[in-house]
Amino acid sequence: MRIIDTDCGTGTLLLCAARHARMLGFTAIEVLGIDDAEALVERARVAANGVRDPAIGLTFETRDLASALGDEADFPADIVLWHGAAGCSCDAVHAVECAGRTLIAEPAVAA
Repeated sequence: MRIIDTDCGTGTLLLCAARHARMLGFTAIEVLGIDDAEALVERARVAANGVRDPAIGLTFETRDLASALGDEADFPADIVLWHGAAGCSCDAVHAVECAGRTLIAEPAVAA
């Protein structure tokens, strides 16, 4: 199971999603959190250090959304979480659409 959070902030939602996937019985869970705010990503990394389940692999990166998700198109994630930052470029929207099999987005984005 691969889960990507495209605007992970401090990683709270992504960590909850990983734990939930584990409770559902998934035995190999890979999560990737992407954000452009280094301070938030660092807080997410600290929070990830508290996860002691070897079935959950956690990675948090400070990267541009479009370029980070462009790398995901060849092997799409199972779930992409998208908070739909206002004013996203067309390239970012396309990258999000191609990065995963299932997109979970805030209602304003999914409408």
